[in-house]
Amino acid sequence: MPLPPPTLPLALAGEPADGFAGWAAGLLDTLGGPGAGLAIALENLFPPLPSEVILPLTGFAAGQGVLSLGSALFWTTLGSVVGAVALYWIGALFGRQRMHALWARLPLVKVSDLERTERWFARHGTKAVLLGRMVPIFRSLISVPAGVERMPLHVFVALTTVGSLLWNSVLVLAGYWLGDRWDLVEGYVGVLSKIVLVLVVVALAAFLAVRFRGRGRGRRAGQHRGRGHDAGQDQGRERDAGQDRGHGAGQDRGRAQHRRAR
Repeated sequence: MPLPPPTLPLALAGEPADGFAGWAAGLLDTLGGPGAGLAIALENLFPPLPSEVILPLTGFAAGQGVLSLGSALFWTTLGSVVGAVALYWIGALFGRQRMHALWARLPLVKVSDLERTERWFARHGTKAVLLGRMVPIFRSLISVPAGVERMPLHVFVALTTVGSLLWNSVLVLAGYWLGDRWDLVEGYVGVLSKIVLVLVVVALAAFLAVRFRGRGRGRRAGQHRGRGHDAGQDQGRERDAGQDRGHGAGQDRGRAQHRRAR
């Protein structure tokens, strides 16, 4: 029975041997599926590591026979869940009280903003965790508020598993089907990431503009009330002075009449 031909390392199959892609390819060559899982777990903990490189590269590796497609999906999803649970516990350990204490020290925000966010998360947290796993940038960040608000761990793990499996499947299968053109995925997902980042920056700028405008109006209203208060005090002093003068004049007239009567 003939032996199957040995699989070539990814670096020998025309993939980059340096940079982040080269590092991820080295993990896949050395560890196979667990290496992909480790890379994705680190990507969750350190969002600047791009999943749009790791996942399509893992799909390409599956197409090259380095690992099976099922193994690629299993290990990358497991890595996503492990990284997300680590961030969940960071949020849980930080806790709601520390979050409120930190929030109270931040400029331009109010405690009511945080309370409103907590009420929103209580109503929509399950959808946020599920869908957030498929949105660049928020994929990792959504785990922290879930921990702070102590979403039941089994619910969090289930939602994270489903959302991560959907996202990972799209990118792993894209790399599997594109073959040595797997890096095209990075371009498309990179555009999506930039769009999300722009929307976040615009929303933040709008929030700051509204908050600065509100503070300006509050300051002007306070100054106006202060001027009104000062004017009221001046009028009160003038009335008091008038009353004193009237009272003094009345006393003088009384003394004069008394002298004439004598």
